[in-house]
Amino acid sequence: MSAPTRTFQRFTRGRRLLRFAVYLLSLAAVVVSLRTVAIIPEFLADAPHQMLDLLTRMWPPDAGHYAKGVHQALIETLHVATLGTLGTVFLAVPTALLATRRIVPWRILNRLAQLILVSSRSVNTLVWALLCVAVFGPGAVAGTVAIALRSIGFVGKLLSEALAETDTGPIEALRAIGAPWPSVLAKGYWPQVQPAFWGIILFRWDINVRESAVLGLVGAGGIGMALDTALNLFYWDRVSLILATIFAVVVLMELLVTVIRRRIL
Repeated sequence: MSAPTRTFQRFTRGRRLLRFAVYLLSLAAVVVSLRTVAIIPEFLADAPHQMLDLLTRMWPPDAGHYAKGVHQALIETLHVATLGTLGTVFLAVPTALLATRRIVPWRILNRLAQLILVSSRSVNTLVWALLCVAVFGPGAVAGTVAIALRSIGFVGKLLSEALAETDTGPIEALRAIGAPWPSVLAKGYWPQVQPAFWGIILFRWDINVRESAVLGLVGAGGIGMALDTALNLFYWDRVSLILATIFAVVVLMELLVTVIRRRIL
């Protein structure tokens, strides 16, 4: 069977003008951005030397500092990420149910829940952490609440979409026999969204471990506070140790989440 012939056709005049306008606007945006950033050529030229000097100061890492200055902060980071993720489950699930019109047919509640999901996603975790530090004071409590508030939008949005895509057959059958609303959720919706739910929670837990590692830079507890202290005191060998620890934990978490997903899903 011969391959179908391809016909090449020139862009119309309007398309060519549109492509030219896009290229021109892109170039103008780059030029304006470069002027706004105000790059200092001397600093840019000296950057390789400064980077080499910094890496020289960071090597070798101060491995002896791990037991007394890093381990406890690392454990606190894992606690912040885990408790924040658990808190997200209790906050995001009701919000996702309210945002799903198939489950809650009142538009005003749908819009309110969607506003909560959008508001949670639109604010960065560090900004949430700054607000929580102002409310709860410095420490792990502020970091845990910040992780939970930031994760509501992520978990709730994906869970709401999973609920909206469920098969209506089992749900209509349960309603036809007079099943109460909790039974419809437990027997109709939950079996269909269970794989997506666990996948979303595990994925978000992995993300939260990474994000909680830097919350200490704004006083929200965890290994970030140890990193901030080392940076402020110019202990570069401790900085390299902390960065290596964060990298190792992120890699191990990725492997752990992969194994758990294979066992559960």
